Amino acid sequence: MDLLSIKDPSFLKNLSIKELESLSKDIRHFLIEKLSKTGGHIGPNLGVVELTIALHKCFNSPTDKILWDVGHQSYVHKILTGRACQFDTLRKYKGLCGFPKMIESEHDVWETGHSSTSLSAAMGMAVARNLKGEKSHIVPVIGDGALTGGMALEALNHIGHEKEKMIVILNDNEMSIAPNVGAIHNVLGRLRTAGKYNKAKDELEMIIKKIPAFGNQLAGTAERIKDTFKYMLVPGMFFEELGFTYLGPVDGHNYEDLLENLAYAKKYDGPVLLHVLTKKGKGYRPAENDKIGAWHGTGPYKTETGDFVKSKTTAPAWSSLVSETVRRIAREDKRVVAITPAMPVGSKLEGFAKEFPDRMFDVGIAEQHAATFAAGLATQEMKPFLAIYSTFLQRAYDQVIHDICRQNLNVFIGIDRAGLVGADGETHQGVFDIAFLRSLPNLVLMMPKDENEGQHLVYTAMKYDDGPIAMRYPRGNGLGVAMDEKLHEIPIGSWDVLREGEDAAILTFGTTIPMALEAAEALEKQGTSVKVINCRFLKPLDIKMLKEIIGSNMPILTIEEAVLQGGFGSFIMESANDLGFHGARIERIGIPDKFIEHGNVDELLKEIDLTAEAVIAKVSKLARQKEKRA
Repeated sequence: MDLLSIKDPSFLKNLSIKELESLSKDIRHFLIEKLSKTGGHIGPNLGVVELTIALHKCFNSPTDKILWDVGHQSYVHKILTGRACQFDTLRKYKGLCGFPKMIESEHDVWETGHSSTSLSAAMGMAVARNLKGEKSHIVPVIGDGALTGGMALEALNHIGHEKEKMIVILNDNEMSIAPNVGAIHNVLGRLRTAGKYNKAKDELEMIIKKIPAFGNQLAGTAERIKDTFKYMLVPGMFFEELGFTYLGPVDGHNYEDLLENLAYAKKYDGPVLLHVLTKKGKGYRPAENDKIGAWHGTGPYKTETGDFVKSKTTAPAWSSLVSETVRRIAREDKRVVAITPAMPVGSKLEGFAKEFPDRMFDVGIAEQHAATFAAGLATQEMKPFLAIYSTFLQRAYDQVIHDICRQNLNVFIGIDRAGLVGADGETHQGVFDIAFLRSLPNLVLMMPKDENEGQHLVYTAMKYDDGPIAMRYPRGNGLGVAMDEKLHEIPIGSWDVLREGEDAAILTFGTTIPMALEAAEALEKQGTSVKVINCRFLKPLDIKMLKEIIGSNMPILTIEEAVLQGGFGSFIMESANDLGFHGARIERIGIPDKFIEHGNVDELLKEIDLTAEAVIAKVSKLARQKEKRA
């Protein structure tokens, strides 16, 4: 089928199962080819091809609301809603977003890049539907991983309590919720599936009678035994106790089963949970065989072999540098424990897990639990390292405040993917953490200029005993600098002068240091001498050096790849005021007051005028003002 000709999902209504299966093959081929060039979430999307098609065949989007939890598995949905022609631009600057996006299509009714939000949103939509007297179906699709999030469980409890009419699709792409316990499991797994409940009960009674020695005796109290087995073994009992009608498990790649059960679910007046078993990466062997999550989201790859197109840089990845330095320290310090909320691969903790399996904990998609778990460890004089993406740390903010900082517990938070992350876009840009962390008492916050300084700051963090400490580090690779063999501590709150100057000072850190040095060199050729400071400690500030700079009457420009509101530059201005320098000339460059969408990081920096050229213009203006005042 010509996928580029699809305008909306209505064409699915008249397709036979054979035609649907043919469409599935076409979509898989399309995704494998397109994503080999753009990269993206290939594994999750190959796993939901049949499920997505079945949903759009059974429901009438956008009147019926289909919500995708996390949203990274919405590519098939995008194809069926007329966006196949845009896939060459997937995750590129001004191109197709890798997550649902309302401005792209009326069929995208909920935007999300974080997990576990769909059920709460669906509850809101269902209540609004009722209040407006409408009759639409509300269909959130949530994965078994996202269901571990506390927010999802809170929503399940509320939906079940209110008996709200909706159809929750549990996309289980790893394994069944229930353990495999043989014949009884196989029979009970079909309980309530498309109305086969009575047949399953009869089969269960036959199995009970076959149990040697006392089978017939048990059969006399079969009803009680069957109920007992149901509570012990049927995966749906958890959901039934919450007030849902449970259907499943259903083969998520079998159209007959999917369509039959979706039709059955539509007849219920209350909440239904349809448990669908799918396989990540289905139809593409390298992705199907993935056991560690490497094919969850990828860069470009070779379709014939599945080999990833590797970066040409030889510098270490930041995530790897940090986790391997922690691993190195853990060999000498048995108190070191590593924690991740479902990102062991992304945060490069596989090596730590292999060497120290009893000291490595993946808690699932449960950022709040991860933070408080780390706090609990710290109360017992352990040294917890919490590796967490900046965008996901937002979800644990209360725990960082209440459980870690308030109790002044010695937790090391590794803030991965700090700054702009590029292709994943606005839901994943790590640009808010400075603003929401620097106001917290007791917390030390730092960011290295390169990977060598990075390993020393990790060592500093692991040797620090006076409370919580966090280090930001970006996505991608380091600069390729020489690495010291011996690790050493860096004094807390100390800055480093990278370049001397007299006419103006640039205060910056991390990824924007090369930009500052480039600008300073260009300004030197224009006759303006600029001092460049590596402000590696964002809190506490190097107050002594700050006093010297402002006291010398040098104007200051701060640069940060983070939001300006409440950020590092704001901290410098506040501190200057607190120190009595009310006439200090301080300008700021950073992320403006808006969400930054997806695209190449360099393109995004140019769009928001966070460039060396902008730095040159700002510093030149400040230097001229200094001359006039003189």
